[in-house]
Amino acid sequence: MGAVALAGVVLGSAACDTLPLAMGDVHAIVVTASPELWGEIGPATLSTLGPTVFTVRDERTFRVSYQEPADEAWARLRRLRQLLLIGKASDPWMATPLAELDEPLTPPQHIQVEEVWGREQLVNLVILEEDTDLDEDARVVERILPELAAIYDSQFREWVLARMFVTGPDTALVRTLRDEHGFSLLVPEVYRYSLQDSVHIFRNDNPDPSELIRQISVTWQSPVPGGIGEEALLEWRARVVDQYYDYPQVLNPEVIIAGPAEHRGRPVYRVQAVWQNPPDSYPAAGPFITRAITCAGQQRMYMIDAWLYAPSRDKYEYMIQLEEILNSFNCIE
Repeated sequence: MGAVALAGVVLGSAACDTLPLAMGDVHAIVVTASPELWGEIGPATLSTLGPTVFTVRDERTFRVSYQEPADEAWARLRRLRQLLLIGKASDPWMATPLAELDEPLTPPQHIQVEEVWGREQLVNLVILEEDTDLDEDARVVERILPELAAIYDSQFREWVLARMFVTGPDTALVRTLRDEHGFSLLVPEVYRYSLQDSVHIFRNDNPDPSELIRQISVTWQSPVPGGIGEEALLEWRARVVDQYYDYPQVLNPEVIIAGPAEHRGRPVYRVQAVWQNPPDSYPAAGPFITRAITCAGQQRMYMIDAWLYAPSRDKYEYMIQLEEILNSFNCIE
């Protein structure tokens, strides 16, 4: 048996504009396969397509569930936004999406089709060979799962960033920061910018600060200190929080991820942890990411701090947004 062929592009369907809008979230994936095959591949599929990331706790990147194709619920669930159909071309649940294809099939292969049962829908198909047994089919699926997971992750990130910049990037602010302050940061236009002393604050609390806050701050020390680690960076952050943030935050020390990294060829020290309100305050908490970046040509060490408040929401999407903004930072040397 040859290698599994992966689709490189999304194939457009012939769906008309009268299709109903697909339901559900982009990070919810419904998998359909025969019950016998699912019994073999189920655990690997759930763990590979839905790994955990740390936000304020371990959180699934995708919510993956299985639906038996013969069940009457499938007629309703096939209108969800993200579907993964696994089977042979002769399997009845594969017929409708395969009818959209113009190219001949060369199984085993992966193909992606748009808008089969709903608008804004993506249907991933893993097409197996006709004359293979259950064990071989399971081996093929398990070989393709890591690459399929990478496709889901990449497309989800594209969706998150497109949604993040729906108001457009604030390029005018980039020029102002670069020309007047020696660094640049790219944020959506919906973010509000303020400057207090040498602390630059970028904040988005739409639609309501009681529901969602994303905030980034930038400041620096000069000359560059001799070295910085977890304790020193967290102390620096605590001083900025106490003096310049609207809400009090204290460190939850239970989970701290810290260590050196690199950004645009410059040395970085990075901490990710959880902030919470002081014990005598309203109980609120959220993740934060803090980076110390050395810009030797300016004789500055910058601290960039990004924090999130999103109660009762999945936080992975917003963490991707904050990381994207952090990654856009550049100091002008």
